[in-house]
Amino acid sequence: MMSNLVSEILFGFTGLISIINPIAIAFVFLERTASLTEAERAALAKRVSINAFFVLVVVFFVGTPILHFFGISMEALRIGAGLAVAVSAWNMLNAPDKPANGASVTPVDPDNATSTSFFPMTVPLTTGPGTMATAIALNANRSHTLSVFAISAVASVTISFLVLLVIWFTYHHASTLARCLGKDGTKVAVRVAAFLLLCIGMQIILTGLTGFLSPEHSGIHD
Repeated sequence: MMSNLVSEILFGFTGLISIINPIAIAFVFLERTASLTEAERAALAKRVSINAFFVLVVVFFVGTPILHFFGISMEALRIGAGLAVAVSAWNMLNAPDKPANGASVTPVDPDNATSTSFFPMTVPLTTGPGTMATAIALNANRSHTLSVFAISAVASVTISFLVLLVIWFTYHHASTLARCLGKDGTKVAVRVAAFLLLCIGMQIILTGLTGFLSPEHSGIHD
């Protein structure tokens, strides 16, 4: 049981971190908080990471029932999420001399920093549709026996907490990371992260299409 729990945590954590891409998004966070002091930026980073934790926990536990309620299949979710991730990554790749998501940046007003900690800093900047789809996919096909549910619940909370720590650390030290890499190094890091994110998005789409075209889904049997 312990080995299953550890492997489930590692698998879920690496999957979510790959989608969230906190190092690349940290540069967006830094750009948007350029008007804040270091102390204000650190406080905002803490709030965003805590918000991300609760978003993931909610998605882990109620995401699948919501899908079933609206009649959305996992294949459709994966394809839609993959498209969202791929489009975001494409914008990042084709946005010269702009922040990592390629969007126009509105600096955070120091007087309204708290009100922006959830939207847009947490959703959709940090935990966007790709992250939510991945979290739902991690729980979607698990059985409902008590032992499996207990392992799943512990794994979900642990994964969310580990993601919280990574987001807080990268956002909190975003300015230090930018200084270490320098202007050119930052641009290269963002472009490499964007390309990897594009590949991840395409892989999510291919996984959804494979599931949709499989004999089990289409009702074709030998």
